[in-house]
Amino acid sequence: MAPVVLPALLPVCACLLLASGSAQAGKLLVVPMHGSHWLSMRSVVEKLIHRGHEVVAVVPEVIWQPGRSLNFTVKMYSTSHTRDNLDQKFKDFADAQWKTRDNNMFALATGSSKVFFDITFSRCKSLFNDKELIEYLRESSFDAVFLDPFDMCGLIVARYFSLPSVFFSRGAFCSNLEEGTQCPSPPSYGPRSFQGLSHTMTFRERVWNHISFLTEHLFCPIFFEKAIEAASEILQTPVTTYDLFSQVSIWLLRTDFVLDFPRPVMPNMVYVGGINCHRGKPLPKEFEAYINASGEHGIVVFSLGSMVAEIPEKKAMAIAEALGQIPQTVLWRYTGSRPSNLANNTILVKWLPQNDLLGHPKTRAFITHSGSHGIYEGICNGVPMVMMPLFGDQMDNAKRMETRGAGVTLNVLEMTSDDLANALKAVINDKSYKENIMRLSSLHKDRPIEPLDLAVFWVEYVMRHKGAPHLRPAAHDLTWYQYHSLDVIGFLLAIVLTVAFLIFKCCAFGCRKCFGKKGRVKKSHKTKAH
Repeated sequence: MAPVVLPALLPVCACLLLASGSAQAGKLLVVPMHGSHWLSMRSVVEKLIHRGHEVVAVVPEVIWQPGRSLNFTVKMYSTSHTRDNLDQKFKDFADAQWKTRDNNMFALATGSSKVFFDITFSRCKSLFNDKELIEYLRESSFDAVFLDPFDMCGLIVARYFSLPSVFFSRGAFCSNLEEGTQCPSPPSYGPRSFQGLSHTMTFRERVWNHISFLTEHLFCPIFFEKAIEAASEILQTPVTTYDLFSQVSIWLLRTDFVLDFPRPVMPNMVYVGGINCHRGKPLPKEFEAYINASGEHGIVVFSLGSMVAEIPEKKAMAIAEALGQIPQTVLWRYTGSRPSNLANNTILVKWLPQNDLLGHPKTRAFITHSGSHGIYEGICNGVPMVMMPLFGDQMDNAKRMETRGAGVTLNVLEMTSDDLANALKAVINDKSYKENIMRLSSLHKDRPIEPLDLAVFWVEYVMRHKGAPHLRPAAHDLTWYQYHSLDVIGFLLAIVLTVAFLIFKCCAFGCRKCFGKKGRVKKSHKTKAH
């Protein structure tokens, strides 16, 4: 009889499972950042949709978007700047990095990038100027906000609608990560952003690291000035960056300790590095042909990311000369003017399937700008790297890989064609680079749960529980002097000093009583003798 009953129960069980899944489905508001930031965020959003959640994304009309999904609602709002204006400001910023680097907070707050960031920070005003859209969001009863913090708008939206939020990024400028999580990051072994330092610093490097820490506190308010102005105007109350970042429920950080150096973490900080990695797919016939024609030497993949496609002419010619000095076939993603000295072994393409090419066994090296997406694809596929960082976290990513012996870092401002050629020959011919990157790849893949599944779980967790207040440390409720226990130290010091003072007074009084009287008696005897 059991064989008859069990099949009959299967449809019922399936219905119950489906019903329970739909009962847990929620409504998520997504406030993304455009460009390469959207690539890995999109994978999380698509899996949440696959699991039955309703997703609404709020984006400006002027945006660099790698592709849109039709599976979720997109609400767009107009901006005060045009696409051409945005493109030009970013081009000015990117071109400047080939001449001088914005590698500290003073440069970011006052240099070529300031205009681009000001445009980015100010567009949240345009969102809140769209009253119809704001009313729609208010009436939609979202469970949480899934945000990229780069332009601060997601943080402002979460605070305005009093919604729990999930942070999704490689990190945060200034001390916003440490202060927002109340997680310590001592400058003694925690390298500050843009410095290109490791966690084992010399005395001189520690001095510079502390100076960088102080510089951040001086110039970060200038850097975030437009964002804070917009936030204060929208929220109709003075706010600080700490006010916005400290409200985050869960911090999904696109890194891990294979890339980053060990440091303290809080229970609401979740590491999902390599979330963009996936098993390589079959290559298009065009690229398969390039690889087959490369012979025993194999190929080198060269890409400076989705945001930088052009290089100054002189620098492009120096790079082309270097690429001609190696026997490998080079697939170079480049949309600028073709260098006149381009060698026969170098093929220019406007697009390439980067992860799939890196996963091919004939790929010998990866020339990258050291963006976190490219770095992790290099790690996942075990390909040694030649790194040419330009801006943002790229210098730090490159230093971390170089420290682990998985690649060579070049300074794009100073490098020559020989520097690039020698670096390529080193990572291709020196077996230690391949061994080190394979070891990192093995460590990265040895985990109990995939980064994408982990990210999806925590987004759903915040949606189910309307936040995660039990993971919020009490440090958020302390003043600076309470956090450092200065009030306790002062109180205990006062007690010690008071006790010491009383002991001193008692001793002094005893001495006067014991020795002062004998002294007076002896003195009186001397007087009578005379």
